[in-house]
Amino acid sequence: VQLVESGGGPVQPGGSLKLSCAASGFTFSSVGMKWYRQAAGKEREFVAHITGTGGSTKYKASVKGRFTIARDNAKNTMYLHMNSLKPEDTAVYYCYALFSTGYWGQGTQVTVSS
Repeated sequence: VQLVESGGGPVQPGGSLKLSCAASGFTFSSVGMKWYRQAAGKEREFVAHITGTGGSTKYKASVKGRFTIARDNAKNTMYLHMNSLKPEDTAVYYCYALFSTGYWGQGTQVTVSS
């Protein structure tokens, strides 16, 4: 099982980024996927979840309306579209898959600063 995040980087407040998580080694379309994030000195926290079909999503309250989780099962890839970014969104963002056990990607850094 491999999960590889990409798309992070520096961005100004109010800006946008799109994160990607490329998955391999399992039946991607059968597995619900999540995004988590971890800011420096803080615990890792849930950001968003999407079911295997993409038909249902859930969000952390503080990102609802600004972030959109999506997936393309033909490409074995999950996305996180982030708009109206705030300095408090600065963190390492991780994708997560749970089936027989939990699997994490290596993370991608998002830094929101002027």
